[in-house]
Amino acid sequence: MNNKECVITVEIGTNAVRVMAFDLGGKVIGSMKGSYPTFHAEPDHSEQDPDQMFITMLYVLKNLLNEEIHARNYKVISICFCASMHSVLPIDKHGAPLGYAITWADNRGKREAAELRKSQLGNEIYDTTGTPIHPMSPLIKITWLSRHDKERFKKTYKFLSIKSYILQQLTNGYVLDYSLASATGLMNIHNLSWESKSLDFAGITSDKLPDLVPVFHSPGKIRREYQKSLGLSADVKIITGSSDGCLATLGGGVWEEGKATITVEDSGAVRIVGKKVLQDDKQRFFNYLLTEKDYVSGGPTNNGGVIFEWFAKQFGVFKGPFDIEYTMVNLIHEAMEVAAGSEGLLFLPYLLGERAPIWNPNARGSYFGINIKHEKQHFVRATIEGILYEIYSIGKTLEEHRNINSLTASGSFASIPFCSQMIADIFNKPVSVGENPDNIARGAFLLYATDIGLFKSLDEAARSVVLANAYTPHKQNHKVYEKYFSIFERLSTKLYDEFEAISNYQNEQ
Repeated sequence: MNNKECVITVEIGTNAVRVMAFDLGGKVIGSMKGSYPTFHAEPDHSEQDPDQMFITMLYVLKNLLNEEIHARNYKVISICFCASMHSVLPIDKHGAPLGYAITWADNRGKREAAELRKSQLGNEIYDTTGTPIHPMSPLIKITWLSRHDKERFKKTYKFLSIKSYILQQLTNGYVLDYSLASATGLMNIHNLSWESKSLDFAGITSDKLPDLVPVFHSPGKIRREYQKSLGLSADVKIITGSSDGCLATLGGGVWEEGKATITVEDSGAVRIVGKKVLQDDKQRFFNYLLTEKDYVSGGPTNNGGVIFEWFAKQFGVFKGPFDIEYTMVNLIHEAMEVAAGSEGLLFLPYLLGERAPIWNPNARGSYFGINIKHEKQHFVRATIEGILYEIYSIGKTLEEHRNINSLTASGSFASIPFCSQMIADIFNKPVSVGENPDNIARGAFLLYATDIGLFKSLDEAARSVVLANAYTPHKQNHKVYEKYFSIFERLSTKLYDEFEAISNYQNEQ
């Protein structure tokens, strides 16, 4: 084995691209990140500039190559991609974007989703695709475009995910891996083909979508102009890769019964792994594929780290224009001054509507129980607790189907010991965190390592994950959280009509 060979993982996240390099022993040898904005032209709209995302990816990749890889004489043998789910980007026949990409957080298709969810067809599509009927899914987004943006719909040559677009720009291939495709509501997860009932509802044919490929597939060589610009050889293998959620599960070593993984990045999720679809009559869970034989099941929340970042931007104290992370660290210290439960202040984090378990795109955020004694630090802590109460509510519904004895946490919250301890206390379960909480990149590396035979299977790859930090639940804190969580849970369902009314008023503005 040549010890100077390395693998690069590219994670195209909601607000940032993260590029990491691993040697073939799995050691991280370099990491860089670049951010891009999300635009909200209307309360229910969430869009991003695909070319800004592509250029940012190239910029970060090139900097990492120049500063960490070429400078240290490493040879890149492969680049593996992963991305957030549920994005839709219409392109013309020349491959040019027809506007911005619509992200997972976009709720403009809520009427189309409600119509389908109430029908027998909706039940059939959920059973065949594994994707809950919700405005997040590309099925609903394309349907919305067909009904409300007919000119753009008519001009569209293909509907891509943002990862498909970036791979097409880099290699010329129009592909979508089974993992991301299984989160579109358009792919039959049982026979691995585009689902005709979904296509008919959206008003498209399969040639309007990219080719379905396994996660180990290579869409082709890097275009010559990028080989030269990046200083990479034509032999570098591009791997289509997977979705961020599936890879976070693999990278967390969660590949057996009794375990679940929690991810809190911009969004959040609780996931388990199995060889069979997780059946739920209430359609509360997704069933996405990592490979043709491995299902990653669970529930997502719209309102993860992006909500704490929103709070920091509105109420934090900045020392400069780009110090959001510094500001968030200071807010965490303020939250630590308050006891568990924020002295009775509750926060419903639904600023972006909500997916699991309430699946209500009209849900809106609110603070509840404010009294004259509450100060800023109470609001900070209540905001974090509200985000994690929502994660807890997903975990509790999953436990109706599967025992969960321990948790692995990843993402931005997992890198903060205060938040990892809070997860352990709220769930009343032990929580483990890896040395590097970026389980998505670790999962992408394990995917590649399995592809080239360093591991015999994904099960063996998952067992190689070493978890360094463990958090034991504090029973007294759990009792406090249980008391307030019961109110949180009732509020999130009792306010259904009020959520709809305020959402309608906001959309009239």
